[in-house]
Amino acid sequence: MYTAHRSTRAPKALATVASLAAAGLLLAGCSPSTTTPGGGTDATATADGTDDGTSLTMWTRAATQTQSKAFVDAYNASHKNQIELTIIPTDDYQAKVGSAAGANSLPDLFASDVAYLPNYTSQGLFQDITSRIDALPFADDLAQSHIKAGTWEGKEYAVPHTIDVSVLFYNKDLYTQAGLDPDKPPTTLEEFGEQARAVNKLGGDVSGTYFGGNCGGCLAFTWWPSIWAAGGQVLNEDGTASLLNSDDAKAVYAFYRSLYDDGITGAGTKDETGATWVAPFPDGKVGVMPMPSTMLGDMPASTGVAPIPGLGGGESTYVGGDAIGISASSKHADQAWNFLAWSLGDEAQVEVLAKNNDVVARTDLASNKYSEKDPRLVTINEVAAKGVAPLAVNMGAAVNDPNGPWTVLFRDAVFGDASKIDADNDAITAILAG
Repeated sequence: MYTAHRSTRAPKALATVASLAAAGLLLAGCSPSTTTPGGGTDATATADGTDDGTSLTMWTRAATQTQSKAFVDAYNASHKNQIELTIIPTDDYQAKVGSAAGANSLPDLFASDVAYLPNYTSQGLFQDITSRIDALPFADDLAQSHIKAGTWEGKEYAVPHTIDVSVLFYNKDLYTQAGLDPDKPPTTLEEFGEQARAVNKLGGDVSGTYFGGNCGGCLAFTWWPSIWAAGGQVLNEDGTASLLNSDDAKAVYAFYRSLYDDGITGAGTKDETGATWVAPFPDGKVGVMPMPSTMLGDMPASTGVAPIPGLGGGESTYVGGDAIGISASSKHADQAWNFLAWSLGDEAQVEVLAKNNDVVARTDLASNKYSEKDPRLVTINEVAAKGVAPLAVNMGAAVNDPNGPWTVLFRDAVFGDASKIDADNDAITAILAG
């Protein structure tokens, strides 16, 4: 785990190129001919860049279109520079970037899921913006998870664009009905279990908790934080070996297995692929469960938010979302940086992100005029600084693939033969190591 302190940044994101397994695409050999891995231009312009009426192009994936469009609309309305935003279907994004990189025709700016950044930075698809980031007066307060993900061989190529973290949601109305204190969410995984069991006793169509029992991405996002919170790790330092058979990890699996075996989880948990994973809670049918923070806007006012705890205490989160950088193809680096610097500034972070209940990218703005009206937003913003954005070789194939070895491991651990965990973990490592 790392904290949001600039001096603790890892000097290298990964030792090898990450494979874009989810898209079946490897960018090797298709980076722009004008750059080399770790290359690009380390410009030394002012922290604000240049606003001179230049037309810029920008790509983002559909998953972040709401925030991206809000940023671009606000920037275009207040600057001479103008950005033409293209929203690309998420499933097509990796292939689109790869094709454009091969033709040296990337847009001026493009965003990336943080999990895929090592591939892009190692292939030289972004320009080096280390000195630009260092010149920002709030550089120390930027979300270090995204800065680390965009760092390659000691140089920084991307800044936070959107942030999504995993947090615990609990239904205060159901807590009250179950005789629980609605202002005391669980601070340990043990308390989580006790409170889920209490709510489950209400009966009917109410369940204590729910999870995506056939969704690898869902459970990495929501279960790994409990391992981190207890001091454990899920991968080795360079992401080439799985530690998902550790005692800390096995204890988390056993915890959820006990809830499932005792009927505390909602109907359909075992077969949930993620398609309807978050639906039961907003409908008021679930007592407590970890979910993406971006679900807050769909929650009733009676919903409480808390950090995800570990066994015995602690707290952590999985930090996801997108980072964004200046492409190696861009001829307008100063103007592109003007947008990036503006997007990280007080006005954009508060009036674009915070105003719309999104997580801000700066720890010093966790409490702002909008979040102060809703303490739940402060909790989400603060927990983002305590989280992890794990980076690994072949993360998609090892973890997110519905038929991949992580899915096999947790299903054996929770629903099947837990004695297979060690062998399943070896299968994850085999993919991570390439």
